[in-house]
Amino acid sequence: MSRYFVTGAAGFIGSSLCDRLLANHHTVVGYDNFSTGQERFLEVARRSSAFTLVRGDILDAPTLGEAMRGADFVFHFAANADVRFGTDHPSRDLEQNTIGTFRVLDAMRVNGIKRIAFSSTGSVYGEPTVFPTPEDAPFPIQTSLYAAAKTAGEGLIQAFCEGFGMQGWIFRFVSILGERYSHGHVFDFYKSLRADPAKLRILGNGKQRKSYLYIQDCLDAMLLAIEAATAKVNVLNLGTDETCQVIDSVGWICEALGLRPELSYTGGERGWVGDSPFILLDCERMRSHGWAPKLTIREGILQTLKYLQDNTWLLEARA
Repeated sequence: MSRYFVTGAAGFIGSSLCDRLLANHHTVVGYDNFSTGQERFLEVARRSSAFTLVRGDILDAPTLGEAMRGADFVFHFAANADVRFGTDHPSRDLEQNTIGTFRVLDAMRVNGIKRIAFSSTGSVYGEPTVFPTPEDAPFPIQTSLYAAAKTAGEGLIQAFCEGFGMQGWIFRFVSILGERYSHGHVFDFYKSLRADPAKLRILGNGKQRKSYLYIQDCLDAMLLAIEAATAKVNVLNLGTDETCQVIDSVGWICEALGLRPELSYTGGERGWVGDSPFILLDCERMRSHGWAPKLTIREGILQTLKYLQDNTWLLEARA
């Protein structure tokens, strides 16, 4: 049994991981400032005597260091995930995604903790020319502040692993779907259609090709990787071998809701500054460890929609 420290523990991925670790009979300390995390996401975890919740910000070094003391492994998921509006508040990604990652690593150094898993993003590849895009693809010019900050976080982890004898797992995700999903296109489309079932506005031209991964498949991959991938620094893409166009997802959502709204488009091949019109990651490195996603993109989208229909409180909580 291990003692895990999870930053962003009240978030979509962090809370799901806490539940999984507790189900596997580990001890978990969850750390969150609740800027976007949800109390309800921790209802299951808080029933366990093996779970401790610490309210704190990763930028608060004394609180972070004290909370982390005694941990065997750190999952660092706390981050600003607001890619679309990054240019509206340019310092937020630097502070929460880069400086915050430094604070986590430095607290590990002080506490003698040697292992960390980090939620990076497929967006670090910018707009690549190779598809599917492998982990060793040449890095292009960064196209979003979010991805630039995550790239810096990856670099810090690599440097701490080299300088302080740590071991790191860097997971470059596609967009994650599933239960507790609280931002992204399924959330936005469903909320919009609840407000007005007759109309739906789509950012860009709807032809953007994206890859998505179901949350439980994501957790399976991460937990397998920390056992199977044993290098000093392990960089792993996590995604599916398929893509869908945004308009495909719109069709599946509307069909499930029994709606035929009038569609309008903002135009252009990007929905916002930094939006990549085509994302498909090469996940052979992760697959070589025996992992494969169980749900298709369509199944993941419909599972997410069902969760949102059953938990409409989340639409108001994220308003």
